[in-house]
Amino acid sequence: MIHIAIDGPAGAGKSTIARKVAAQIGFIYVDTGALYRAVGLFILRKGIAPENVQAVVKLLPQIKISIRFENGIQKVYLNGEDVSETIRTSDVSMSASGVSAIPAVRDFLFSLQRRLALENNVIMDGRDIGTVVLPDAQLKFFLTASPEERARRRFEEMQAKGQQTDYEKVLSDIRKRDAQDMHRKIAPLKLAADAVKVDTTGKTLEQSEKLVRGIIHEKLGL
Repeated sequence: MIHIAIDGPAGAGKSTIARKVAAQIGFIYVDTGALYRAVGLFILRKGIAPENVQAVVKLLPQIKISIRFENGIQKVYLNGEDVSETIRTSDVSMSASGVSAIPAVRDFLFSLQRRLALENNVIMDGRDIGTVVLPDAQLKFFLTASPEERARRRFEEMQAKGQQTDYEKVLSDIRKRDAQDMHRKIAPLKLAADAVKVDTTGKTLEQSEKLVRGIIHEKLGL
């Protein structure tokens, strides 16, 4: 099996680029961040803060997450409910960042991620794919962009979906999420030694996608 890992901070374009490129080369796309978001959504609905580690761990046996591919699009189901859109809010994002620092949560989701990789040619994105989940991936990327650029993209995306927010709050959330992800003790966000770093600041989605696609063709002949 061929594995391509794409890591990077929130709003760098990982999910959109990975999804599009995977479709082009016939690979399965796995958005691991969506799995953590599903856990984050579950504990939010239960009124539990991600800092309450004992309470979060106690709830894990009640959580069943599955991924289904419908018309080539990944759908995330939480206890039988399609939460693919519900998990894309700022509150869920912050909750996901919090629970991702809990070792028991990472263990809980690790087996699902590994199984998908063992059974398929995959492009998998997240925060620690190249460093922890798929350390032997044939090709690794680290996608990034300035916090301001990432906040602008997220703000425009939320506006398009009718979600009420303001740019400064989105930028603040992005910076807070970066700090949480980079400084957590377990599997922090960092550049893998053998990863190709791609800065998408100032680039359109199409330009970034073309750049990543070109590197995959050059390195793997796909």
